[in-house]
Amino acid sequence: MIETVNLTKKYGSFTALDSLNLKIEKGTVYGFVGHNGAGKSTTFSILATLLAPTSGTAFVNGYDVTKEPKKVRNHIGYMPDFFGVYDQFKTVEYLHFYGASYGIPKNERDLLIPQLLELVNLSHKEEEYVDVLSRGMKQRLCLARSLIHDPEVLILDEPASGLDPRARIEMREILKELKKMGKTLIISSHILPELAEMCDEIGVITNGKLVASGSVGTIQKQLQANKVIHVRLSSNLEEAISFLEDEPKVSAITRHDKNENTIIFSYTGTDEEQGQLLKKAILKDIQIVSFNEEETDLEDVFLEITKGVDFS
Repeated sequence: MIETVNLTKKYGSFTALDSLNLKIEKGTVYGFVGHNGAGKSTTFSILATLLAPTSGTAFVNGYDVTKEPKKVRNHIGYMPDFFGVYDQFKTVEYLHFYGASYGIPKNERDLLIPQLLELVNLSHKEEEYVDVLSRGMKQRLCLARSLIHDPEVLILDEPASGLDPRARIEMREILKELKKMGKTLIISSHILPELAEMCDEIGVITNGKLVASGSVGTIQKQLQANKVIHVRLSSNLEEAISFLEDEPKVSAITRHDKNENTIIFSYTGTDEEQGQLLKKAILKDIQIVSFNEEETDLEDVFLEITKGVDFS
């Protein structure tokens, strides 16, 4: 559905995008993660046919963004990080304007626009002027605008930027609904835990280079060489510590600073070996109440991947 091949964008001696190779299958929700200036918006602008690459190619639904821009535009809905709204229009008039721009007849727009407003939870604001809408409402209106021609691909650049917590939740729920509808979404954001919750795959870009790409779980496992295990016991903590000290793949054994019945340690074994360790402890009659691996969230992943990167 979306593919880039050695996609590069240079401004003089500055390389904004450096040989980006990316492939996103139909129906995938792909999260694009990176610091400001990493190359996310440059990539999106090229995919949206608004910016020509210096070299390399990009395709949307099989169409070359440079050679067939009009065909690409029929298949994408683009929501930039900064967008303009026409304050003198009412909400419904704003969507009619864009629907007419795509050549959608008025009788079809009359049926379509109420459905879009319902999707983005703005049905009650259809007669309000755009300039009185809150930022969150304007964000949702811009999303409705990008859906007016029923595109298969949505390119959303920081769709939750600047929103309060409630508005972010509302936006996230709308994006989940679009995923259920089978849309292919590529989303950039700094709100990393939210991306982890709704994305099938993520890509991490720094200084124009894609440094990691894959499912959230796969990338977490690749980075988490040392697992952190929490063990809560009903008794015999010293016996448990002595047992763990004899295990070659266990290190950094400490007691939890808030729960004195819990031990924390690092473990370098596989998942199967971790299961065997638990079984061995039970056979040793160590009184285990719970045995849990500490989860790594997407922010941890981002920090680990970009460790040592100069963002200046």
